[in-house]
Amino acid sequence: MVAVQAILPIFALVLLGYLLGWRQWLSAESAAGLANITFKLFMPTLLFAGIAKAPLADGLSPMLLLAYYLPVLLVFGLVNLLVHRQRGTATPLGLVAAFSNNVLVGIPLVTTLMGSAGLVYVFAILVFHSLTLFSLHSFYAAFGSPERVDARGLLKNLANPMIVGLLLGALLNVSEVGLPEPLWRMFTWLAQAALPCALIVLGVSLSRYRLRPSRMVLGLTLAKLVLFPAMVWWLSTLLPGLSDAARSVLVLLAACPSGVNVLAFAKNPEDTRSVSSAVFLSTVLAALTLPMWMLLVA
Repeated sequence: MVAVQAILPIFALVLLGYLLGWRQWLSAESAAGLANITFKLFMPTLLFAGIAKAPLADGLSPMLLLAYYLPVLLVFGLVNLLVHRQRGTATPLGLVAAFSNNVLVGIPLVTTLMGSAGLVYVFAILVFHSLTLFSLHSFYAAFGSPERVDARGLLKNLANPMIVGLLLGALLNVSEVGLPEPLWRMFTWLAQAALPCALIVLGVSLSRYRLRPSRMVLGLTLAKLVLFPAMVWWLSTLLPGLSDAARSVLVLLAACPSGVNVLAFAKNPEDTRSVSSAVFLSTVLAALTLPMWMLLVA
């Protein structure tokens, strides 16, 4: 019951965003504006304020990164191997199975369940998340297709506003410089707008996609929602030095649905259909699978 109560408002806001997009009560221009201010101001402020006061030592454990990113590599490699044998070329489907929506779903989920104390583990994963996975896919695509590695695009992953917010917050944390209370209050107000706006943006994004079921889409969804978090849960129980809170956060992040960012790597209609359907289906089914993982790691 606690798990359902924790996840209900998250998916209720996603559904609200879906309805706003589906009924076109939020125009495409307005939705783009909301997404821009959410990802360029609200979310970076949330990350900045959270990590500025977080116990950084708890989130800098090498075991924490190993417990998450080793399964990332295994899932990414396994799915790409199977799909490459079938299609004979590089696809973004391995990225679908390994790239979690840790910003739009993971942060609200961890915040709802564990408060700001759990965010330090999310921050540790987010610092490397997009850069690691997008770099992996870029190199795979360069070897598995005629594409070239986009070095400029990889560097842009380090310069996006959320990574900047994380780094500035960490710098403030280690410097132990205090900010005036009115300034902190402003950051708090901006941060409070981040989570509801992010979830509404996710819902609006999903309203643009159509579910086209197939064995491939179902397999990708199961790999994302079941295989990936199961591997993280198994490995995190074996590695020393991880607290119960850290283990719970890692499993929940792995159990989040596929991130919508993966669509940027779809280069043909077949990949676009598969990726968009897997993102849509994994987001819908995550409303059922996430409470189960929450009960397991509680």
